[in-house]
Amino acid sequence: MPRQIPFIIANEGCERFSFYGMRNILTPFLISSLLLFLPEAERAGEAKHVFHTFVIGVYFFPLLGGWLADRFFGKYNTVFWLSLVYCAGHACLAAFEDNVKGFYLGLFLIALGSGGIKPLVASFVGDQFDHTNKDKAKVVFDAFYWIINFGSFFASLLMPIFLRDYGASVAFGIPGILMFIATLVFWSGRKKYVHVPPSAANPHSFLNVARTALLAKREGEGRPGLAVATVGVVGAVVSLAMTPSWGFVIAACTALVLLLAFGGIGVSLQLERARGLHPDDAVDGVRGVLRVLIVFALVTPFWSLFDQKASTWIVQANAMLRPTLSLFGSEFQFEPAQMQALNPLLVMLLIPFNNLAVFPLLRKLGWEPTALRRMTAGIALSALSWVAIGTIQVAMDGGTPVSMAWQILPYALLTMGEVLVSASGLEFAYSQAPKSMKGVIMAFWYLAVTVGSLWVLIVNASVKNEAVLGHIANTGLGVMAFQMYFFAAFAFIAALVFGWYATRYRMVNNYLVGSR
Repeated sequence: MPRQIPFIIANEGCERFSFYGMRNILTPFLISSLLLFLPEAERAGEAKHVFHTFVIGVYFFPLLGGWLADRFFGKYNTVFWLSLVYCAGHACLAAFEDNVKGFYLGLFLIALGSGGIKPLVASFVGDQFDHTNKDKAKVVFDAFYWIINFGSFFASLLMPIFLRDYGASVAFGIPGILMFIATLVFWSGRKKYVHVPPSAANPHSFLNVARTALLAKREGEGRPGLAVATVGVVGAVVSLAMTPSWGFVIAACTALVLLLAFGGIGVSLQLERARGLHPDDAVDGVRGVLRVLIVFALVTPFWSLFDQKASTWIVQANAMLRPTLSLFGSEFQFEPAQMQALNPLLVMLLIPFNNLAVFPLLRKLGWEPTALRRMTAGIALSALSWVAIGTIQVAMDGGTPVSMAWQILPYALLTMGEVLVSASGLEFAYSQAPKSMKGVIMAFWYLAVTVGSLWVLIVNASVKNEAVLGHIANTGLGVMAFQMYFFAAFAFIAALVFGWYATRYRMVNNYLVGSR
């Protein structure tokens, strides 16, 4: 086992505690403290908007971190310096607990730091192995995933108590201290790490091949792909022009989605024109990425549901009866944000249960749980979780007192969906992407989470429209319950389309045989 691995594992455990510690108390803090200047009826909606804007940043900045590491500074330097930015963000949260601009600056710095290092740490682990010890890599990656959930579990359990009993400066300061320790531990192992230098610009990269395909001319033929991509550019410009009414985040993310969607279609229409100007494996790699992008697009509804457990579900829990546990003669009352501890706890239980019991049983019954089949089931389970949470909300809107314990069922369904979608999606993406395109695939995987939060922002903005509110009123449902059922239907439709596409998707195998 490489001697430097404990430094990376310890760093990851502290960093994940730090991240989830602040993330899981963000929504309740915004509602109860920072947004008190707003009318009470608007605070929950604004808190959800801030939270999902933050999530968009966290999953957008991996593009920047990966580019800086690959082209200029290498993984170690990029992780170290962005970790210091990360620490500065935590310091802002603790120092500006009653200052909106200062607090939002802290969220931006954390999104930049956390997102920037997100695609690098796991691959940095892989860099530490070679052909002599590659058999140890699986053990390390298992420990890596376990420590993530370990840190998330205790952060979700403890930080709401610190926020309640000691206030925001302490509650946000503790994650900052953990992030500083994480950075110090990572720095301590600097002389032991294997450092892979940044690579030179690749003339056959995804973007270069795509650009060649769009601009290449053929005698006697037009350029329909370029025309389609131009439509995406025009749509993006129009979206950005809507910034005053939509807000910058919705406008910018919508512009990005339009560029990716129409640009991808345009490239696929003319991709063969890049053959001969670029190696065949590079052209085939771009085609493989474009096929995987369709899968990722169909997964975005899942992410729109999953990340709302830290926003919409906490808003609901704030209005529920809090269970009390008698322990050693004292009574302990659960906080709404602590319900999120169920997610990492269930993840640690469900992954071995699925691998040791569920999947072998399905195979004995003659049904192979392929990655795409697992992902289809996961999206459907996430939809069921929102049917359950919506039904709870209907009961609450009807005046029935409901205990937070009822949220255990939707948390269990959502976590089952997460295990099937997230882990399977990474496996699927890795197997379908050629070696030269694996970094691109991971960048697009993180962007899928960004787009998931974009759907949440759009839906939340739409319920401020009088016509939409009038339609919701005619259904007999409250606004929150209607939104919950809407997201459930959104995910069910996505699961059906995903399942249909999965039956038509031709699988390939691009595992790196014999490599670390």
